[in-house]
Amino acid sequence: MKSKKTLTKFALMILGVFCASFFLFSFSCSSEKTAAKLKNTVFADNSPAVSMPEDALAVVEALQSAFRSVSSEVLPSVVEIDIVETKTVDTSNFMNGFPFNYFFNYGDDSSNGTQEYKQSGLGSGVIVRKDKNTYYVLTNHHVAGSASEITVKLYDNREFEGTLVGSDDRKDIALVSFECTEDLPVAKLGDSDTVQIGDICFAMGTPMGYASSVTQGIVSATGRTGSTIGNISDFIQTDAAINQGNSGGPLVNIYGEIIGINTWIASSSGGSQGLGFSIPINNIKKAIDAFIQDGKVTYGWMGVSLVEITEQYKEALGVKGQKGAFASQVFIGSPAAKGGLKPGDFVVGLNGKAVKDVDQLVRDVGDLTVGESAVFEVIRDGKNLSLTCVIESRSEEVIADSSKQWPGFVALPLTDDMKKDLGLKDNQIEGVVVSSVQSKSPAAALSLQSGDIIIAVNDTEISGIEDFYSVLGEKATKEVWYDIYRNGMKMSTLKYKF
Repeated sequence: MKSKKTLTKFALMILGVFCASFFLFSFSCSSEKTAAKLKNTVFADNSPAVSMPEDALAVVEALQSAFRSVSSEVLPSVVEIDIVETKTVDTSNFMNGFPFNYFFNYGDDSSNGTQEYKQSGLGSGVIVRKDKNTYYVLTNHHVAGSASEITVKLYDNREFEGTLVGSDDRKDIALVSFECTEDLPVAKLGDSDTVQIGDICFAMGTPMGYASSVTQGIVSATGRTGSTIGNISDFIQTDAAINQGNSGGPLVNIYGEIIGINTWIASSSGGSQGLGFSIPINNIKKAIDAFIQDGKVTYGWMGVSLVEITEQYKEALGVKGQKGAFASQVFIGSPAAKGGLKPGDFVVGLNGKAVKDVDQLVRDVGDLTVGESAVFEVIRDGKNLSLTCVIESRSEEVIADSSKQWPGFVALPLTDDMKKDLGLKDNQIEGVVVSSVQSKSPAAALSLQSGDIIIAVNDTEISGIEDFYSVLGEKATKEVWYDIYRNGMKMSTLKYKF
């Protein structure tokens, strides 16, 4: 028995040695193959991916550090604005009288044939002021101006109920407030008048719903007009990516100051194409105070219709090469009329500031305080005059009253091309052409028609556009009548008394 156990132990020992030898041999072969592979394998280490001179790398790192600092300092004051807007649709004649609620359960529409529904949306904003526990967020009118419900979502995802403090569609700005007992960062407003083309800038907000996004670019242009969207601001243009949802968010300079509020983009696809536009913050600062104090922006009113005129018109008016705004009509009894401004005046300055164009003058007059005296520099009959007007409050009712517009039409130079179109010989008729006759105005009361040629004012013959406005200003003080040429005939109008 003992010898069998000994043989068994011996056999097990031999088997163990064989297995161990096979394992070591296999491991050795595997290690040799692995080592061979490692000769062609490069492992990541701490060395730079590219070679760069230390001084150049320091510059890039400093720029990156600056970008990080601006983002980290400003982003906590940037918020998301979630809104719900209640809209009303007419269901009385839906699909030729087919009942609206037959398929769509929108509630009871039996009262007046209309149906309310709620539409949600989002935009961006920035905290610009704090008063005790009340915080004020600046955004766009088209974001929050018509909202029935407003939610302000902070950088850390906390949400607060927002209240619309005030909104203005002419500048497309709005102010929203919310209550919070904790200290929150308030953005610093910069000076947009110092912005120059080429300045580095950052657009912040919630594009396409992606909160707290930052894009970087440069200022592409300044002084862009927004006539295509009905906004009186002169915009800062930037190539920093701005998309839907960025509206109301801030445009920031390298010092972390707000220089603009992102408002619109020029795009054929609906996405960013490097053509973003922001309202300069200096155009908004007074409005913030006005919203908090009065809940609205009160615009100053001068009472004059301002239009852009061509270089050809300027030459006929005697102001060739001049920059400014042409006063085509003046409201009777308006601040402009009281201050001595007359139709035909070419406005070149306001309170010592040169007038570049009509949009600028409209903005500057609108920002004047009601009751403030403003000095207008005008060119009349080739002479420079200074006229002082006391600004009054803008009233939509007064502005809509065309019976107060004097003279009630726009006079155009009778050019050679117009003479050809009217079938006139070169020296047959001299005068000005009537255009854009306002209904219920003095011109309408005298039955003037577009295309009429005025050849005399109060029996004084006129030779051209400059002569016309000169005679109109001198002769038409208490009453006016015109001699006109129409369809080959000369005739006189009735008299209009002021």
